[in-house]
Amino acid sequence: MSRRSGTCLRCCLVIFAVVSALCVSGPALYFKFKKGLKLKGVSASCAPCNCNCAPPQSLFQIVPGLVNLSVTDCGKDDPDLKEEMGKQFVDLLSEELRLQETISEGHSHHMNITLGEAKRLASQYQREAEKCNAATETCEGARERAEALLTKEKNLTLMWEKRARQLGWEGE
Repeated sequence: MSRRSGTCLRCCLVIFAVVSALCVSGPALYFKFKKGLKLKGVSASCAPCNCNCAPPQSLFQIVPGLVNLSVTDCGKDDPDLKEEMGKQFVDLLSEELRLQETISEGHSHHMNITLGEAKRLASQYQREAEKCNAATETCEGARERAEALLTKEKNLTLMWEKRARQLGWEGE
């Protein structure tokens, strides 16, 4: 049953991926196809278009203040960022390893505490089980003794009843 549901899930994901790809790229393909059809339908006798467009402007002409910005100026006043950017790749890797070691020590510490708690609870449950077993054995012994006494008492009652009948007692 789970194999079927896994196959069904894969099929649904593939269908979803194909539909998503078509939704994203479909409009662009449609307009490109439509534009291609129009160009083929245009006759060769058509004169070229005469546009009175302004010459293209560069980004620096549109936003003059952009020239003064540079990547090296970015964050030069932030001491923390300056310190981070000054570190070497090896230092960054060493710091990452130290962080990973700290995290793993924390996980190990938590695991040891959890393991100790589990051992303590297991020991407590073991003691309770031993108490329960001892009480059960005591009860079982008392039941066996009571059963033996009852059997003995029945035999004694049968013997007295037999003697009473021999002496003329008729009973109930």
